[in-house]
Amino acid sequence: MKKIFHLKSCSTNQRILKELNPGPDVELQNIKERNIDPETLDFIKDKVGSYEALFSRKAMKFRQMGLHEKQLTEKDYRDLMLQEYTFLKRPFMINGDEVFVGNSKATVEAAIKSFHSK
Repeated sequence: MKKIFHLKSCSTNQRILKELNPGPDVELQNIKERNIDPETLDFIKDKVGSYEALFSRKAMKFRQMGLHEKQLTEKDYRDLMLQEYTFLKRPFMINGDEVFVGNSKATVEAAIKSFHSK
């Protein structure tokens, strides 16, 4: 599977997609229109090790919901990301068995290398 979960309205995600220049064999999914499904979230979690690693604390709802004052469990992180797309770190990029999460320079460079070598 070659798929990128992104937020279409995010300028950082747009920049990354432009840099990545995914081919027609890569499916793009705007998470605001269609959030990630449980199976894919679980697959990505298995690759990175935890739901917490996929969770964005930068989301405005994180503080609005008082989540910064709570001890969240792995189940909490999973449930919150499935309920609300803003809690997903983005983009999520899947190229076969390789998974890239977030927008750090190293992550984007690794994703570009992966997507253009296969």
